[in-house]
Amino acid sequence: MTRFNALIAGMAGMVACLPALAQDSNFVPVTDAMLRDPDPADWLMWRRTLDSWGYSPLDAINRGNVNELQLVWTRRLADGDQEGTPLVYRGVMYFPNPGDITQAIDAATGDLIWEYNRGMPDDVGEYFPAPATNRNIAIHGNVILDNGADGYAYAIDAATGELAWESFILDYRAGAKNSSGPIVANGKVISGRSCEPEGGPDACVITAFDARTGEELWRTRTIPRPGEPGDESWGGVPYEERWHVGMWMVPSYDPELNLIYIGTSVTSPAPKFMLGGNQEQHLYHNSTLALDGDTGEIVWYLQHVVDHWDLDHPFERLLIDTEVAPNPDEVTWINPLVRPGETRKVLTGIPGKTGIVYTLDRETGQFLWARETTPQNVITDVNVESGAATVAPEKLFTAAGQELLICPSTRGGKNYPAGTYSPLTGLMYFPLQHTCMMSTSAAEEPSLDDLYAIRNQNLITPGTENVGTIEAVSVATGETAWKFEQRSGVLSLISTGGGLVFGGDVNGRFRAYDHDNGDILWEVNLGSPVNGYPATFEVDGRQYVAVSTGGSGLAFGLGSLTPELRTGFGNQLYVFALPD
Repeated sequence: MTRFNALIAGMAGMVACLPALAQDSNFVPVTDAMLRDPDPADWLMWRRTLDSWGYSPLDAINRGNVNELQLVWTRRLADGDQEGTPLVYRGVMYFPNPGDITQAIDAATGDLIWEYNRGMPDDVGEYFPAPATNRNIAIHGNVILDNGADGYAYAIDAATGELAWESFILDYRAGAKNSSGPIVANGKVISGRSCEPEGGPDACVITAFDARTGEELWRTRTIPRPGEPGDESWGGVPYEERWHVGMWMVPSYDPELNLIYIGTSVTSPAPKFMLGGNQEQHLYHNSTLALDGDTGEIVWYLQHVVDHWDLDHPFERLLIDTEVAPNPDEVTWINPLVRPGETRKVLTGIPGKTGIVYTLDRETGQFLWARETTPQNVITDVNVESGAATVAPEKLFTAAGQELLICPSTRGGKNYPAGTYSPLTGLMYFPLQHTCMMSTSAAEEPSLDDLYAIRNQNLITPGTENVGTIEAVSVATGETAWKFEQRSGVLSLISTGGGLVFGGDVNGRFRAYDHDNGDILWEVNLGSPVNGYPATFEVDGRQYVAVSTGGSGLAFGLGSLTPELRTGFGNQLYVFALPD
């Protein structure tokens, strides 16, 4: 530990012993209307809005003055995998630390208001990896909402930090893990979760709780039971041996359609020759699901690819009303029914590790178009009517001990670092990686002791020396507007009304890019992977930008591809602003 880190850690310990500052007792409850149309000053959820854009209209910090940004305050965060997102409401920042610790902080000064330390069971690490991960929280009424490593959904009084309610979801000892927090959709607290094989198929659920009372309203499984639609897609595998179709990232929500959109993961094991056969679909893994917000019923789904390599598809779904006019010079797969120039309600983005952009009609699930970004070698074709992928036959495992070059690796392509959409440019901005892996099938049959039954050696994509890429893609045409490539892996992005894209990387650089061309307008070295999700907010007329650093499996894995960069690792929260 450096002297600086030791000092910071010591200060954090002293602060934890101090009494909390008083918070404004005139707390204004957060309504569903406020979540649908947030005040520009606030950042009320994971990607600020229910459509997952990661965009703020604030423009006081802009291309003309961003080079004057300076550090305003910083705080040490708890130890553990750190991927947190600030939630900011009326000048108070609520931050989810690793290990189910939530803090309320004066967003302008960094002073602690209160801390809620739920704690984790001592044995939780025996049942799933990285139990301390806590990506985001939500707010509704007068409570902060989250999911615990102990298997509970819970609410904290936003003014006092006291527990308001808790509701049991699943026994953590069955391998059910909540690495992401919820969103609130029409008063319902919605979240999915990872599900280790020990929990069986019933652990793979998305749930809804009443935000006021904690009453469970519905839960939907992602693995069909015998006799249900999709049962036949498992090739006769007994129900109790259908494992691990998780939803470990955050949903999106369309209030007008009352549809919740969420993505799913690979199965366990990943190679399908040992799980009913390579010819089966194994629903609903690696799919986009649209769920009725009132009942949780699956209204439509699209399976992106049958996954044999742990290239799952749980990432953000962007909900945009846009012209649909894919350019065939850059978009490989276009539905012939698309009428160029028509306006559609679409679900778009890069939902999975393959790095392929998919655009769907979000009312019906109709496939509209798809195109590649980073190199991949597992999908050779996409059916332009159904959206179903054709897998390269030479990339299918058929027995134990086979070794294949698979691109991308399990790091992606795309991974949990989120992209952003700016309505000012009509561009989506994606943080991507150039990776591949030598992957070896490790077993002949499923086992609870071998989650994916593959062994991987990760490498940079042959033919390039750079790992990280930011790619700006038109939501209407699918054309690439610009690319920025660099040696280090890149992490989450946000966009703003000031013409900026903010984002960090594994080497500790946090930057502001010009949203038109990707030029770097400002940067700072934070000394550790910029692994948290950025946010921007306003207090008393002054705009701030917040971001956090820390480690995770992805950050360590990408860092190992560029060992000469000698990245440090430390959990810290930073807030920047222009000079007063």
